[in-house]
Amino acid sequence: MDKLELLKKRLKELKKVAIAYSGGVDSNFLMSVARETLGKENVLAVLCSGAMLAQADYQEAVQLLKDKDVQYEILAMDVFTVPEFAGNDKKRCYYCKKNLMSKIIEMAKTQGYEVVLDGKNLDDAKVYRPGAAAAQELGICSLLYECGFTKQDIRNVSRELGIITWNKPSNACLASRFPYGTQLTAEKLKQAEDAERCLKELGIDSGRIRVHDRIARVEVAKEDFKCLLEHKDFVNKVKACGFDYVTLDLEGFRSGSFDL
Repeated sequence: MDKLELLKKRLKELKKVAIAYSGGVDSNFLMSVARETLGKENVLAVLCSGAMLAQADYQEAVQLLKDKDVQYEILAMDVFTVPEFAGNDKKRCYYCKKNLMSKIIEMAKTQGYEVVLDGKNLDDAKVYRPGAAAAQELGICSLLYECGFTKQDIRNVSRELGIITWNKPSNACLASRFPYGTQLTAEKLKQAEDAERCLKELGIDSGRIRVHDRIARVEVAKEDFKCLLEHKDFVNKVKACGFDYVTLDLEGFRSGSFDL
């Protein structure tokens, strides 16, 4: 039995599922397969909104749900009520995920859903993901992980199924743009979001702006260096977001570089 058929089999065994949804490659694949396998009436997507999520990502996630004709709920979160998030603790993701997932479970139960799924895959187990431990402690079911899906598997099968997020760049909470120990505010997260929009305007979707007080450290793939250097107005646009200096990280883009 291949991985997709195993996933469908497990979904049928569960019969009715809620999905912690972000609009990313993993959760959108899971939602799409669940919707196709179980039908609209047996799948609920729960999307969390808040300062940790870029507005463009939120809007795209909502549109994906509407396009798929999925039942969904929006859960507005004030992440700054989690002290470890506000202080950007090394285990920020654990405490924040525990808070978010607990509320997703509560909301799902009010709608008659006893099982909550997340988009964890095999590759997530190879990197620093403290939030995964929180999800496991709460009894969140990680079917993609259980069925042996890697990130590349998910992209490949998504492409075969015509799921438009198959080649969507990976993204992360805006708090990941700051060194651990930085006191986070909504204004700081918005500053990082605005600066990264300058990258997207150049067609660079996989880049990050790492924030070191008044310095913006730009991480993009090395093949995108030339593009940045050719667009001389890029520096001024990033400075207009509230930075005094804009630097290019010569090591290039590294996902989770503050964890390396």
